[in-house]
Amino acid sequence: MDKHLITIIGPTAIGKTNLAIRIANYFKTEIVSADSRQFYKEMNIGTAKPSNSELNSIKHHLINNKSVNDNYNISDYEKDALKSIKSIFNKNDVAILVGGSGLYINTVLYGLDEIPGISTETRNSLYLDLELKGIKKMQEQLKLLDPASYSAIDINNPRRLIRALEVSISTGKSYSSFLKKKKKKRDFNIIVLGINQDRLELYDKINTRVDNMVESGLINEAKELYNLKSLNALNTIGYREVFNYIEDKYSLDECINEIKKNTRRYAKRQLTWFKSIDRVEWITPEYNFEKIIAYINNLIRN
Repeated sequence: MDKHLITIIGPTAIGKTNLAIRIANYFKTEIVSADSRQFYKEMNIGTAKPSNSELNSIKHHLINNKSVNDNYNISDYEKDALKSIKSIFNKNDVAILVGGSGLYINTVLYGLDEIPGISTETRNSLYLDLELKGIKKMQEQLKLLDPASYSAIDINNPRRLIRALEVSISTGKSYSSFLKKKKKKRDFNIIVLGINQDRLELYDKINTRVDNMVESGLINEAKELYNLKSLNALNTIGYREVFNYIEDKYSLDECINEIKKNTRRYAKRQLTWFKSIDRVEWITPEYNFEKIIAYINNLIRN
């Protein structure tokens, strides 16, 4: 195969966007996003989208392409991502995929697994349990039934939590087991670079990023979206905590600390998921760019 998808993974705030842009500039190619929140044009500060200058320097696909009001699922994303990659390959032998959403990365690299349909009765029963018993009880249930999914997904997002539970309950098999089936064969080569660093250093970066988001107007952005807070797209870190602040459940300091804490936990889940990806070349944020290019070119030539 003479087409190559360079995929850049790593936890939030690690520097994936910068590396993706540098590699895209080198190969004079384009970038496809694999971030499950950057699709939404209304969500900017809280999703840490590339800056306008970064978006203008290299063409990015699947950023700002949807509204929070749109129904958009992983199957839709797979089709859109493969379509974008194909359009890049029509002009270039190299395309870049970058993001921190493990399920979205896996879907592009290996295909979306066929998960059996779930009965409306099972789903309604779980939503009733959520209302009556609360999210903590549901989280404990998932931890018992499917520890792998409990560690990987956003367990504070009720819809994702219920999705994992309904599959486990309906099929008698863990939700995570459906994500480990035979991989689909793609018509391009896959090169994966992962960025990671010392955990405490990463946490310092996360804390600084959250502070910068707040200074850049995260609170006001979330206030403008508050009336839409029931939408699944907004049930996510950064917005969820500000909504609680708006409702006087947190002080501002508590809100900011909760965002930092939940983002750090999310980073741990990201790294857990990335362990399932094959043949990752792990580097640190202090990488030597020339060595990375040499590594990529060697794989392309061979």
